[in-house]
Amino acid sequence: MTAASAPWTWHSAQQTHRGNRRRTNEDAVLSRARCRLWAVADGMGGHEAGDVASQSITAALGSLDLSGPLSAQVDDVEDALLTVNDQLRLHASNQGAGTTIGSTVVTMIASEAAGVVLWAGDSRLYRLRDGRLEQITRDHNPVSDLLDSGAVSEEEALAADTNIITRAVGGQPHLHLDVAVFDVQAGDTFLLCSDGLYRELNCETLARELAADGLDAAADRLLELCLAGAARDNVSLVIVRPEPCGASS
Repeated sequence: MTAASAPWTWHSAQQTHRGNRRRTNEDAVLSRARCRLWAVADGMGGHEAGDVASQSITAALGSLDLSGPLSAQVDDVEDALLTVNDQLRLHASNQGAGTTIGSTVVTMIASEAAGVVLWAGDSRLYRLRDGRLEQITRDHNPVSDLLDSGAVSEEEALAADTNIITRAVGGQPHLHLDVAVFDVQAGDTFLLCSDGLYRELNCETLARELAADGLDAAADRLLELCLAGAARDNVSLVIVRPEPCGASS
């Protein structure tokens, strides 16, 4: 059996922090390496409201069985997020008109040869392969359309006011999640993160730190670099790496 087809052992590390300017942390992270499920949620709506949204997402995903085939796991994750969407909408309506209780989400599920990402909002999934960092998700905000068309550069897009999110769990009566399938190879490293990370650190820095051997050290270093800068928002990240069984991370 080749290394490419051998069963994987999945390793992960995570960090979340309120940043340098926010009083509270409305992000939440989930790492279930044994179940091959990871998620980052970036809450919005102010203190307590954002906390409720992001933590509701990670709690729902954390309670899933995920013992079936990959297709069934994707369905289970989608159903859980749709249920949370309805719960947050009801909770917001009980708080009064104009109340917003929502959260972005990016979640990754993996099998032996493939991964699936489901997301809403601007939390992202990246893959580092052979030194090249690739963004697998596409942000759900107005600037993404301009970026896709070439009307603005990546730097201009990140500098623009993209606080407007066109999709979020709890944001619309009918949540539409984007789904992408990607292959998994030996040596790949995946990064799930909130915008508080990638707005502070450029792609070259992300790629350099993700290439480190130790995932815990890489997660610590990325957070350290963020906090050494402005860190204007909450910062959350999960780093995931598959290794052929018998290998160490």
